[in-house]
Amino acid sequence: MNAIDFSPLFRTAIGFDRFARLLDGARTAPEAQSYPPYNIEVTGEDTYALTLAVAGFGPDDIELVAKDDTLTVTGKLPAQPEGEGRKFLHRGIAGRAFERRFVLADHLVVEGARMENGLLHVSLRREVPEALKPRRIEIAAPRQPVLTQQAA
Repeated sequence: MNAIDFSPLFRTAIGFDRFARLLDGARTAPEAQSYPPYNIEVTGEDTYALTLAVAGFGPDDIELVAKDDTLTVTGKLPAQPEGEGRKFLHRGIAGRAFERRFVLADHLVVEGARMENGLLHVSLRREVPEALKPRRIEIAAPRQPVLTQQAA
């Protein structure tokens, strides 16, 4: 059974079209890519850190683009001349171009990025607008006259 029907989950949900597309895309996505390796950490209540192992790449060789709900990390090494005189007995360091895409949750913004010891660290923070935060709503009730008992 290759197909899973998620429609019962969305019968009472409104506005989760993007989530449905994400689930459907994950089911039909090609083989997951494994280069470069990465970690995703929760560093606080609303903060996250994405760390990619990008040995051999410099800050000028990597491009980060945050658009809509996607963070794209692209690495391109400068072209090296073929007849450079390098002869490898074993080549275990992957020096190839890459593109990694990460789906960001609602209101998740990229705060910044830094390179350190062959690792690219990307800081992310959830910033929920005030208008979308929960607020208490007072319930109005009609005023009823207070009955007082008079002495007879």
